[in-house]
Amino acid sequence: MQGEHRAEYRWVILFVLFFARTTMAFQYQSAAALAPFITQSFAVSLAELGLLIGLYLGPGIVVAIPGGALAARFGDTRVVTISLAMMLGGGLIIALAPNWEALLAGRVIAGIGGVIVNIVMTKMLVDWFAGREIGTAMGVFVSSWPLGIAAALISLPALADIGGLLIGSLGTVTIVAVALILFVAFYRSAAPETPVKSARISRDIPVKPLSLAAGVWALYNTALAMVFAFGTLLLTSKGVSTTASGATVSLFTLFVGIGIPIGGFLSDKIGRDRIIMASLTVSALSVPTMAFIPLSTTTAFFAVAGLLMGLCAGPIMTLPSQVLSEQSRAFGMGVFFAVYYAVMMVGPAAAGAIADWSGFAESAFLMGSLMLAACIALHWSFIRTTQPDQT
Repeated sequence: MQGEHRAEYRWVILFVLFFARTTMAFQYQSAAALAPFITQSFAVSLAELGLLIGLYLGPGIVVAIPGGALAARFGDTRVVTISLAMMLGGGLIIALAPNWEALLAGRVIAGIGGVIVNIVMTKMLVDWFAGREIGTAMGVFVSSWPLGIAAALISLPALADIGGLLIGSLGTVTIVAVALILFVAFYRSAAPETPVKSARISRDIPVKPLSLAAGVWALYNTALAMVFAFGTLLLTSKGVSTTASGATVSLFTLFVGIGIPIGGFLSDKIGRDRIIMASLTVSALSVPTMAFIPLSTTTAFFAVAGLLMGLCAGPIMTLPSQVLSEQSRAFGMGVFFAVYYAVMMVGPAAAGAIADWSGFAESAFLMGSLMLAACIALHWSFIRTTQPDQT
């Protein structure tokens, strides 16, 4: 596949990868979306439900780097196909689970597959779009996460209302099966896949700039989690009803999803680093302001803040493409996501502990602002490391 036809096929590839990542987000959110049915069917506590939810991304800390190494050694296409099959198999175990232990096992299997899909597909996207509209492509790709979460929240409870937990769970299995079929049928590698030995991989990894890029992505997402996790609590503490508080936080999430592809497009037009810096700066000021604005302006402010905060997501995800060679991308993205998963495990828990200690939900928003300020510093260091003549 060469020339103009190959250029056009990039957008087919983007759709296939976008759909598969949407499916991953859909499967991740399925436990929360079906929570009332799960707790009733298996007679489990909210703490146990929280464990079930966390088990999907939790394996990322352990499998992210090995997953990237496996893709580098055995080929991206093969590893993603197997990982999508793991998501499918894990989903079937969840749907047919006779007991709680089987449900947990299915969640772990599906999560391992989902984590590897997320890592390797990000690398695949870079392979196809490196140097050409990568900001736009990455913005669209990253927006799949909020879309998948929203789709699960809308569709799965409705399915479960009709046919119970089994039908709701099979809805997740069905969409994963479609993603696997689309990937096998339409995905083609951007270049011939050749095995890379581990020694070569390790030698090619640019540790400092990759660590800085991973830090930006991890802290940015953790700051977002402060709003997702503590926004409803903050608003209800100010006298807003639970329903209205949830709607406001959902509106914030929606506008983050809208801002992501817009930011990717703008980064291709006016520069990635400008969009990242502008979005992070405005976000660092907006997040703590959310905690103190008058209630009459809350809904509009959350929507605007979400839009502006979403602008930098796609451009941040393109940072590794600047420093990773084609041979080191798979393993390098494994390292990148390992940092992300580790920080995402620790960050929200630490913020929750501080909020409990202080007695104020506002403290979580202040922590989010500090994380975004740290993102600005890390991104500036990344620019200095990779483009010293421009600083």
